[in-house]
Amino acid sequence: MGDILIVDDERDIRELISDILKDEGFETRLAGNSEEAMAEMNKEPPGLMILDIWLKDSRMDGIDILKAVKRDNPEVPIIIISGHGNIEIAVAAIKQGAYDFIEKPFNIDQLMVVITRAMETSRLRRENTELRRKDVTTADMIGSSPSFRTLKSQLDKVTKSNGRVMLTGPSGAGKEIAARYIHANSEKAEGPFVTVNSASIEPERMEEVLFGRESTGRGIEPGLLEQAHGGVIFFDEIADMPSGTQSKILRVLTEQQFQRVGGADMVRVDLRVISSTTRNLEAEVDVGNFRQELFHRLNVVPIDVPSLSERREDVPELAVHFIEAFNKNQGLPLRTLSEEAVAMLQTMNWPGNVRQLKNVIERVLILGSDKGEIAAAEIPGETQSDEAEEGRVVLSGSLATLPLREARELFEREYLLTQINRFGGNISRTAGFVGMERSALHRKLKSLNVVTSSRSGARVATVAEESAEEDA
Repeated sequence: MGDILIVDDERDIRELISDILKDEGFETRLAGNSEEAMAEMNKEPPGLMILDIWLKDSRMDGIDILKAVKRDNPEVPIIIISGHGNIEIAVAAIKQGAYDFIEKPFNIDQLMVVITRAMETSRLRRENTELRRKDVTTADMIGSSPSFRTLKSQLDKVTKSNGRVMLTGPSGAGKEIAARYIHANSEKAEGPFVTVNSASIEPERMEEVLFGRESTGRGIEPGLLEQAHGGVIFFDEIADMPSGTQSKILRVLTEQQFQRVGGADMVRVDLRVISSTTRNLEAEVDVGNFRQELFHRLNVVPIDVPSLSERREDVPELAVHFIEAFNKNQGLPLRTLSEEAVAMLQTMNWPGNVRQLKNVIERVLILGSDKGEIAAAEIPGETQSDEAEEGRVVLSGSLATLPLREARELFEREYLLTQINRFGGNISRTAGFVGMERSALHRKLKSLNVVTSSRSGARVATVAEESAEEDA
């Protein structure tokens, strides 16, 4: 994709331009009409096209060729030349995506300046695209727990096919990372990875964002589907897609083509579709919120992405990975985790899953010391979840770092302090609630150094060392 395709119905002109370009070190191809031009485009897209707007004995004129090329190969810069130029034609050509417009007879030096700039612009765009693709394919799958190994095994299997994948799991579990892993290890790894955030796009703009737009004033504006041509389109939270758009996406999946909003031409795309959801889509189908046929089209290979609570063994490995990544990308301190910090992270409740763990690590690195181990005390306190399993108690992370004897003593002290203060320092009521004889409770409090005292007119329980007055 480094040569220049010259399309002109006058043989002398196209050969003259070709000779000049060859002297400058460019390779060229020649076409005398629209059929030859499109045949050359279909053979292999050139690095640049020089296109005469008026072509005798051709099925398509220059503007028609411009539209067709920009539809299927938007990255190819096109310079329009014409001996019958006027402002209206030039404006129309630029709106349809032409890089520049030059009138015949043209100045050779002027033509070379425009060609050089167009080729450089095209090169920079390709480099930026490649950099974006490399960036999105660096998302690594981290873990070694049984549930993680099962997930990775399933992902490795689907990378070898072009089947549509539906990723399910709670928010923050890593569904987009899993989708990027599929892309990075598939045959479409060199193609783009485009994410559609279904929940964040306004319903009235969804079709324009997906399919693009054509208008007289603004020309062609490719949508996300067109941008993903040759690669992967990832529908994040597909359940939030408006019902009207669902039917049109279903047609795209069936026909692999669509029309831009305001356009008449069909745009062909070669896409792999990966979707994700936190909801039960079958339930959404039952209540009429999601099209059943679209669900079956997208759910060819369903893969469940486990929550962090289902893969607690991976927490230390993930934490170390995030520390190293923040050090590399943001220059944050490269610190290690103490055993107590690891124990706390593994026993904490993670309603936000891997995303929450990443945020916690970033906060610790920003607010903590520049060196040394990360202590358990530096880990932000966890948020209690309303979804704790029935019959279970969420264990405090700090408690989980202690030996059993110390943990039991600490628990009993804190438990009794809480209960005594709950009952306003009344030992009798406390004993009745906790199921102990009053005398046994007194002995337990003494062994734990817990005393009651008067403070601001109320009886409060404290640890003896902090008490100003003991209650005999």
